[in-house]
Amino acid sequence: MRTPPTDREHGDAAGSPGRGSAAPVPVPVPIPAPDPTPTARTSLPGNALAPSAARRFVRSVLTGWNTHAVTTDDATLLVSELVTNAVVHAGTSVDLECRLDPARGGNLVVEVTDHHPARQFRARPRCPSDDRPGPRPTDLRGDAPPDGTPHGAHSGQGLRLVAELAETWGTAYRRTDKTVWFHLPAQPGPRDADTLCEHALLRDLDAAEALAPGVPPVPLLATARRSAERGHHRALSFLAEASELLAGQFDEDTVAALATQLAVPRLADWCAVWLDDTTTPGAPRPVPRLSHVWHAHETLVEPLRHALLRTPPALPAAGRAVPWPYPPDTPGPAAPPGPSNNGSNGNKGSNGKHGTALACRLVAGGRGIGTLLLGRSGPAAPVMGGDVTALTEDFSRRVAQALASARQYTRQATISRILQRGLLPRGVARIPGVDRAVVYEPRGDASAGGDFYDIFGAGSGRWCFALGDVCGSGPEAAVTTGHVRPWLRLLAKEGYGVAAVLDRLNRMLADEAAEAEPGTGGPGFLSLLYGELVPGDDGVRCTLASAGHPLPLLLRPDGSVRPVAAPQMLLGVVDHVGYGSETFTLAPGDTLLCVTDGVTERKHGNRLFDDGDGLATALAGCVGLGAEDVAHRIRHAVHGFAPAPPDDDLALLVLHAT
Repeated sequence: MRTPPTDREHGDAAGSPGRGSAAPVPVPVPIPAPDPTPTARTSLPGNALAPSAARRFVRSVLTGWNTHAVTTDDATLLVSELVTNAVVHAGTSVDLECRLDPARGGNLVVEVTDHHPARQFRARPRCPSDDRPGPRPTDLRGDAPPDGTPHGAHSGQGLRLVAELAETWGTAYRRTDKTVWFHLPAQPGPRDADTLCEHALLRDLDAAEALAPGVPPVPLLATARRSAERGHHRALSFLAEASELLAGQFDEDTVAALATQLAVPRLADWCAVWLDDTTTPGAPRPVPRLSHVWHAHETLVEPLRHALLRTPPALPAAGRAVPWPYPPDTPGPAAPPGPSNNGSNGNKGSNGKHGTALACRLVAGGRGIGTLLLGRSGPAAPVMGGDVTALTEDFSRRVAQALASARQYTRQATISRILQRGLLPRGVARIPGVDRAVVYEPRGDASAGGDFYDIFGAGSGRWCFALGDVCGSGPEAAVTTGHVRPWLRLLAKEGYGVAAVLDRLNRMLADEAAEAEPGTGGPGFLSLLYGELVPGDDGVRCTLASAGHPLPLLLRPDGSVRPVAAPQMLLGVVDHVGYGSETFTLAPGDTLLCVTDGVTERKHGNRLFDDGDGLATALAGCVGLGAEDVAHRIRHAVHGFAPAPPDDDLALLVLHAT
């Protein structure tokens, strides 16, 4: 059990102005390491989901330890902010550890560690808000932002809240990582009922009002400190809620809509989000697109949108909030913003409307994604500066991170969808005298899976059909599917018969696997049902072969059902295999059903759908139905066999002689 790092420690000491003092006093904090000490650790990925996972972990652990509710709430808020800033600034995985220290009366010790290379510790630059009494915490991180902006311009609220809430806290910089740790009392001192209620309710109050500069109603130091503490709690509650809501969104316009509704009315009276459109051909720079607009008065949303569309904001690629001109010529009791010539932050336009506005560039990974604009309306609207500006920048970073994640997901999903569509035939051929139907349902949300099908003309009055199942899943199975379907078409159109096609396809798979680089896997083995149809005067001559595939079933008009192929070896397993084929006639009224193992092996408890010839029984009830109706009835029977959705690809092909 390692002790908390003490490279730089902050805490209450004799003569210090208060807990979390900015004047560090080195105080060794030895943590004994007996095995019975309650300890919980986890490692979180460096992405937008890490803060919510950290909150769930801390709350679950502390609830299991029966920790006081106030300590649990405080620890959850602190961990949420520290993990969020570690992800935003370091971009690495985050290690989180919680333990109870018996040497300090069971105090809670929490450590948050990122794995950014070592950097020098610096203090946060002095700002006007630092004139308040009490501690001046250091910046959240010791390293300057990667875009070269002055240190402290992007500082978060993490250590500021740690300094206010923790009994002791500290940071440690090592060659490969950085740790922020803090102590909280496991059992806080007694509080009266009103104070406890206030502590809970403050998390739901307006964050902007709490952080707005102003004169306290009672000029007492205790009142000022309590007000500052409430402001930090409300700010962190707002940021935690924003992170939670934005984290799981995969559409950028949904992220923009949530961002505007989170900001209004907590931070501002109105809010708008532009997104940089990088798809415009020939554009010298990203073209901003107004994604979403929101106003506290819904009747002003459209006037606000029209005013903003006239002049999109042009800001440098930085994550700082800057004043934006308030509009001179927009109607309504609370004028929406727009471009103005006066260039000030809090002003009165030429139409007599008052207000103040801030614009913040949304930057993630060093690239601009869009712009967040928010403002307050009316003669009494306070200037949006100081802590409100810092909170806006923190909020903007979370919005930018969510937008970047949504865009990356959209790009990957689009590429995957296009590639998957290329694995399927563009259409199925029409066969004279044969009605055909196909049901193809890949598992999950995929467009294509390990199962594949095809119906195509091979020339000389021949039509071919195939239904296959690649052993495996994911990209490897898709690669094999991408090889097999074109090879089948090529061999069939070259005039090879059914058995000869399987022989050559088997050798081609073996050759491809032998030429594959070690570790890449290459084409795998697969089951395949392949057949050839030749329409004639007395029906349709059908020649087919099954290579390790569920056998096709033939339904006669009298209701009899029988398999019409013999089982043979899977393709791609053995190099030299001689495949055979069977030939029969599809007379008018006959129906041929071909399925993959997603149908026959559909599970419900310990039973399979095809146990006791279940598939043949279902097909026997389809006498007199056309191909589409047969396909629909078999699909319905498979889905109804178990309450849970299918856990495998499902494909079936029906050929009905007319």
